[in-house]
Amino acid sequence: MTQVSRTNEHTYNITFGILSALAIVMIVAGHVGYDIMTVGGLFPYYSFHVPLFLFISGYFYREEEEDRPFFYVKKKAKRLLLPYFIWNLVYGLAAWALRTFGGFAMGEAVSLKSLFLDPFLNGYQFIYNFAAWFVPVLFLIEMMNLCMRLVLRKLHLQYEWLILAGSLAVGMAVVQLAIGGHVWGLYKAPGRILFLYPCFQMGQFYKKKLEVHDTLGNLPYFAIVIGVQVVLSLCCNGLAYSSVWCTGFANGPVIPYVTTVSGVAFWLRVARILTPSLGKSRAVGYLSRNTYAVMMHHVMAFVLVKGILAGIAAHTGYLADFDFVRFHTDIDYYYLVRGAETFQMVYLAAGAVLPLLLQRGISLIVSQFGRT
Repeated sequence: MTQVSRTNEHTYNITFGILSALAIVMIVAGHVGYDIMTVGGLFPYYSFHVPLFLFISGYFYREEEEDRPFFYVKKKAKRLLLPYFIWNLVYGLAAWALRTFGGFAMGEAVSLKSLFLDPFLNGYQFIYNFAAWFVPVLFLIEMMNLCMRLVLRKLHLQYEWLILAGSLAVGMAVVQLAIGGHVWGLYKAPGRILFLYPCFQMGQFYKKKLEVHDTLGNLPYFAIVIGVQVVLSLCCNGLAYSSVWCTGFANGPVIPYVTTVSGVAFWLRVARILTPSLGKSRAVGYLSRNTYAVMMHHVMAFVLVKGILAGIAAHTGYLADFDFVRFHTDIDYYYLVRGAETFQMVYLAAGAVLPLLLQRGISLIVSQFGRT
């Protein structure tokens, strides 16, 4: 079963901590196109990895929050939105500087719209922090969940089966509308929220209804999960889809949620198996507690790696095939030294480690100010 450890501040769920660490590594690897954790392509990142974060967040929702809803809203705004808007300004200024002095052609101009409205509409306003589109979405889903549960509490209808079934029905309707080409423009913002909303409820449903029964042995458990995934891979037209843009649903409204369940189930059991060996790892623990920082900064970490490669290409005789035009115009350009796919590991390591070092530095500075 899930293991927890007690610290001075709170109870830390070791298994879900490891799961969070695995999930953020998948996010970073997915943006580089590095399939190191797809189990040979059987579990494509984009078939479950964003919903996995919603599942984890839903798992940690507590009913006690409904007793102090305004405190909950304030707490979530402070933890999610406040640092997001601060960093959004930083990246807006960085994008301006890179356009003005660096020859780059990415990111919108800094304005009230790009600072405060676009984060809720798309999250790609300054490009260099585009992966953080997830933060405002998570906040809105948390608020939707709170409001819905307060209403159901008044109506005495707090049944997890009802909540999950209702949210899935809405999510599937969104997928069907997206397939029909009706989720476009401004509709994408509510579309992504309603599509991901059931994944948050899955976390709460698992915690309240399924976790106590999650006792099947590893061999039959993996046989079932992998068997389901093999069948899906053989019978479907590709399992990956885009959560942020609500596109790529090639297999109807049901399969995206089936792959979410299978992906979550696979990696949840992997996390449980790894708990005895990684549960005391300070590195894994620090990564799991700072997934926000990695989500926010890993794209810029990629840019720094590419910047170093660009400098080498510009001032030495090496890396002659480096594409400077794409470097300045395409955030998804990843130069691989000698075309070696193994170089993706450099991007992956930078995307995970550099944001953690930045977070560590900020924490040390804040703690120093706190002592003065």
